[in-house]
Amino acid sequence: MANYLIRRLIYSLFVIWGAITIIFMVVRVIPGDPAAVMLGSNATQEQIHALNESLGLNEPLFVQYKDYLLNVLRFDFGESFRLGGSAMAHVLERLPFTFTLAFTAILFAIIISFPLGIQAARKPNGLMDKVISFVSLFGQSLPTFWVGIVLILIFSRLLGILPSAGSGSILHLIMPAFTLCLPFIGMIVRLVRSGILEELRQGYVQTARSKGLKQNFILYIHVLRNALIPVVTVLGLLLGEFIGSAIIIEVVFSWPGLGRLLINSILYRDYAVVQAAIAIIAGIYIILNLIVDILYGYIDPRVRMEES
Repeated sequence: MANYLIRRLIYSLFVIWGAITIIFMVVRVIPGDPAAVMLGSNATQEQIHALNESLGLNEPLFVQYKDYLLNVLRFDFGESFRLGGSAMAHVLERLPFTFTLAFTAILFAIIISFPLGIQAARKPNGLMDKVISFVSLFGQSLPTFWVGIVLILIFSRLLGILPSAGSGSILHLIMPAFTLCLPFIGMIVRLVRSGILEELRQGYVQTARSKGLKQNFILYIHVLRNALIPVVTVLGLLLGEFIGSAIIIEVVFSWPGLGRLLINSILYRDYAVVQAAIAIIAGIYIILNLIVDILYGYIDPRVRMEES
């Protein structure tokens, strides 16, 4: 296991290097001059040139990249053009809001998806299975920004029971978290259903039934644990996906998270904040993948045996 973790860490370093390199190039390809955005439409060319010079944006691209990598090694992504102060400090300040939204969304997805998937697997191709499959697929096909707007119109404008935007209480979390998890509920339902049906065909289930064990005991004690292996993988990856997908949701609901900060920084060509945010998101994806691999070994002992 130790050798495996070391290999994964080395691989992760290359992935992070690739991510920060790509975003360095992409933000400089986007049309627009950060200095012109900062100074406004009334700025002269001399003022824009002087500001670019002070920010180091007039240097050759290779020199900018070299300085950028050296600063990244010190976890220094530079100063924010728009907000002032450390770019990483602004990212870390917003990160807890995005984490809260993502964890709440995945909790909603688990609470909704697992019972539906289990119920659908009890009587495959029955009426309940078909209804659950249709509803989950319908929810997966809806655009998240449209769902968010509809929820605001119904629960905030019409009924007035939930706040439409901002943060500060659990009530502020309900609509954005549900909107964020909705497209993924159908995916988890199908995974749980197919995993349970696959396990129910295994020989150990027939043996357990021949010993007189009740169906619920077999399902919840034996079958569900083995069926969780692919689900745990997807949930770990979905948490990273939720953090990435939260960009649109945070804008719709004015949630003060990392996604909203990233969108505004892209609009204002705030290179330092964009690069710091992407580096953090890439690091989160890598850590989640590593956690999923470790959990694999605890859920399925066969994984530990193969690695040893």
